Amino acid sequence: MDIRKIRKLIELINETGVGEIEVKSGDDSVRISRYSEQPTANVTHLATPVAALQHAPSSNGEAPAPKPTVIEGHEVKSPMVGTAYLAPTPGAKPFVELGQRVSIGDTLCIIEAMKMFNQIESDQAGVVSARVIENAQPVEYDQPLFVITDE
Repeated sequence: MDIRKIRKLIELINETGVGEIEVKSGDDSVRISRYSEQPTANVTHLATPVAALQHAPSSNGEAPAPKPTVIEGHEVKSPMVGTAYLAPTPGAKPFVELGQRVSIGDTLCIIEAMKMFNQIESDQAGVVSARVIENAQPVEYDQPLFVITDE
């Protein structure tokens, strides 16, 4: 495979934020990934209930072990792979805050995929109880983004 084509693929990955691409052309194939092939800590998708870490002060001065707080509710999941943004522009107010009441159709965040910005809307009315993502974080398909409860 021509090195110029490989460089173009690398540029495409950098421009779009795609995590990995594999191209086959006849007998040639190339796989380009933004991520290391070295084993890392296991990453698991959060399933209902979502666990959030909470830290309590320790009497002996050492950092306490985190105690998970279980938040049960409806998970709003990513419909695509991309980069999630919590506000319409950098420095702007986020679409939603924790504890905010939302209706069906309210915008929760946007996901950029291939230079297209897609609004992620609430598919259930309720209160935003948890935000599982951070601003400008890469997200995977079906990854939980928010938890909405019926409070």
